[in-house]
Amino acid sequence: MKNQGTAINVTKKSGFFIFSFNFFIVNCLTSFHILPVKAANEEPILSVVQSTENRQQWTGITKRLQAIGVNYCVIPLATVRSSANWGDRRVLFLPNVETITPAQAIALEEWVSKGGKIIASGPVGSLSAPGVRQLLRSLLGSYWGFGLDETQQIKPAKAKPQGWANQSELFGQVRGGVIIPDGGTSQATAVWNAQDNSAAVVSTEWSTLLGWRWGTDAASTFELDNAWLKAAINRHLTTPSESKQKIAGADSNCTTTVANVSDEGKITSTTETSQKTFNIATPPATNRGSRTSIHINQHSPTQQEAIDQLEQTVRWNVEPNSNQPIEDKEAIALQQELENLISRVESAHLAASVNPANIDEAVTSNPQSLKEEDTRVASTSPGFSSPSKEQAIAQARLVAKSIPQLIANKNYALVRQQWLATRTNLWKHFPINRRLAPAEIRAVWLDRGTIVRAGGEKKLAEVFDRLAQSGINTVFFETLNASYPIYPSQVAPQQNPLIRGWNPLAVAVKLAHERGMELHAWVWTFAAGNQRHNQVINVHPNYPGPVLAAHPDWANYDNKGNTIPPGQTKPFFDPANPQLRQYLLKLFEEIVTDYQVDGLQLDYIRYPFQDPFAGRTYGYGQAARAQFQQLTGVDPLTISPTQGELWQKWTEFRTQQVDSFVADVSKMLRQKRENLILSVAVFPLPERERIQKLQQHWEVWARRGDIDVIVPMTYAQDTARFQHLAQPWIASTQLGSTLLVPGIRLLSLPNLAAFDQLQLIRDLPASGYALFAAENFNNDLLKIFTSTQGKVLPVADEPIPHRQPFKTAVVRYGLLKREWQFVMQNEQLQISAIKLTDFNNQIEVVEKALNQLATSPSASKLLTAKASLTRFQSQFRIWMRETVTNNPYQVKVWENRLATIERLLRYGERRSQLRQ
Repeated sequence: MKNQGTAINVTKKSGFFIFSFNFFIVNCLTSFHILPVKAANEEPILSVVQSTENRQQWTGITKRLQAIGVNYCVIPLATVRSSANWGDRRVLFLPNVETITPAQAIALEEWVSKGGKIIASGPVGSLSAPGVRQLLRSLLGSYWGFGLDETQQIKPAKAKPQGWANQSELFGQVRGGVIIPDGGTSQATAVWNAQDNSAAVVSTEWSTLLGWRWGTDAASTFELDNAWLKAAINRHLTTPSESKQKIAGADSNCTTTVANVSDEGKITSTTETSQKTFNIATPPATNRGSRTSIHINQHSPTQQEAIDQLEQTVRWNVEPNSNQPIEDKEAIALQQELENLISRVESAHLAASVNPANIDEAVTSNPQSLKEEDTRVASTSPGFSSPSKEQAIAQARLVAKSIPQLIANKNYALVRQQWLATRTNLWKHFPINRRLAPAEIRAVWLDRGTIVRAGGEKKLAEVFDRLAQSGINTVFFETLNASYPIYPSQVAPQQNPLIRGWNPLAVAVKLAHERGMELHAWVWTFAAGNQRHNQVINVHPNYPGPVLAAHPDWANYDNKGNTIPPGQTKPFFDPANPQLRQYLLKLFEEIVTDYQVDGLQLDYIRYPFQDPFAGRTYGYGQAARAQFQQLTGVDPLTISPTQGELWQKWTEFRTQQVDSFVADVSKMLRQKRENLILSVAVFPLPERERIQKLQQHWEVWARRGDIDVIVPMTYAQDTARFQHLAQPWIASTQLGSTLLVPGIRLLSLPNLAAFDQLQLIRDLPASGYALFAAENFNNDLLKIFTSTQGKVLPVADEPIPHRQPFKTAVVRYGLLKREWQFVMQNEQLQISAIKLTDFNNQIEVVEKALNQLATSPSASKLLTAKASLTRFQSQFRIWMRETVTNNPYQVKVWENRLATIERLLRYGERRSQLRQ
């Protein structure tokens, strides 16, 4: 591969990559007064990385650097392949560098492992591949969370700030973003003056991350920028180097020049640059404080799907042989995750113990025999190793309890080894051979690739047989992809060319209904094409899709005039275009009219990813510009994020285009077939950040009642991170009566890890789950799902929450009652005799009210059921006061399940009103 004179040879060896390249050091500069000005022949102590993102900001960056006083070199990011040429005593500065390759990330890791220090600013690495982002989080101890909407005051993180960051000139008004600490070694140095005191600057022993775009006047003042850089450099260079000896690998000419900045912002210098070749011939050393190994695919495409960019984790494992120190925060996290996993295993066994499919009434009346059966099954099932479940849990508790002492004795590797072994053993003791699933939405995305490979009804029937056997009750069938319908359409210009001689949608509806499953048409909304699909069908990579090819005036653009934003793969429609909106509505109407689908799922119901404060914005279609100019008298292309009120109007305008279209689709569906379910696949970003970057405000759709089900794509490679993504939305009070179903991505996820995430969902107040995607549904998962949730009752006896919410509430409450009876009979419920009588009486009151509502729904019965449930919930924590001390997790699970029933009643009320 050749690129601007830089030769790169890549060889794979022992799981690592060897990079051989020619490395250029350019524009070696001096300045700075934090340290005495060095003689012109001394080594630079600062290397400043220039990238495509910060090149437009380079005038401001350079002027600030010149106002300080230390020798420094400018390094083009494109040439970064090794840390060898950065020297032994330098600090590396990455101002606003957002795209970093795997090779460059590995070089940074090697740099830190050798004692190098890193200062970074802005959303560093935010546009990189997931593995790179995760590695940067480890190196920096933090990451850019989201941009703030307005200027805020920076203040010290503590009453007594860190000694290196206590000068008054460090604290002023800045427009930046929230930095999320990520690791036991990181700490907030400065925070934003907001109610939550979110971090503005985060530091570790070897890094400092500034939460704004350093060097840009729109973000910060000249003086504040320089004050922070001075403080960070002085912190990382506690003693200046007095050595006159050249550092091996350093550029011999990178020491003598003072840079000048022209009016155009170009750096001029009289120093010529030299050219050297460096090699990384060994695997990079683990950086200080690193607890994990990151698997980065060097051959992954440079253009990532948006959800790939969002997903914050890769295969992120505790390194079993690492003896790196474990900080207090990490020790607490390790203990907590083991304790939570223990609780999930116990919760799963309790659910399995009382599930009617596993036991008969005779066993129910004899709790001791049930307890013995529970132990026997857990210890003798295929795939379960000795010891028994009880022994495994007792051993896990001992391991969790021993972590602090092992750390005190500096047995760090042993802590990690025991933690991994214990987690694996606990996973093996999930009751995966017994039914334990409640009445829930069990959905899967059936992707275009699987449909195409089926090639006809016979093979597609085999796919549906597997899904039905495993208990899946809802299929999101990919019906519209990159503007190509999977069926022969009278509205769209062209059917997907990969489909020949059959109608997959018609076949899928028949197959699903024959098996008692629902089929929802999954459609791409505003994504008009797909470069990856173009490769599959052998057309030009930049082909915009058949609709945009016929109607180029429907296209959307970024602020540079691109239909496909840099680094992405899809052109988008302009949601403000009335002809485009009518076309989509007509196409969706065709789907729900000509085919007996049970619902419609909107995907890509948003604009593409943007970062307005980095100069990357989108939405400048012809219709949008004309409409906004008519409203405000201003062409949106002429405004910028620094124009607060006007920019906010532009953001609101685009967001409203999406909001109103969802409302239009909802109205059309209700008019055509009132029982259709409308769901949306959405991003779980924080609300404010999501509106700025995607113009996707799904909380509004939920509160208005436009949609029935929200499916946030909460994709993560471990359960703790999955919980971090999913729980805020599951517990949200901002979604009205809309049901929420978290998404789980099966790709690269171990089977038992997937089951662990399912169990977490069942312990949270959620209505079910959705699996992405059918192509990753392997035979081992099929066995697990068949045992734990496969159909054992007639279809009519197993309600789906979005279809029969009141009956679902009855079934779920019945399982709760059985759990309470089981723990009472086993004397595991600490409650006084008086409270126990009241508890049992109220259980019957709620059950009676729910049964009456499900049998013959009416407004009065709904009111009675809601009132009885509310009274029960208000008393529940009082009844559980003693039990919560010994088993807080299970008590919280019960509260969550009561909350789910409450949501089902509110959803059922809304759906009933729609049918009146």
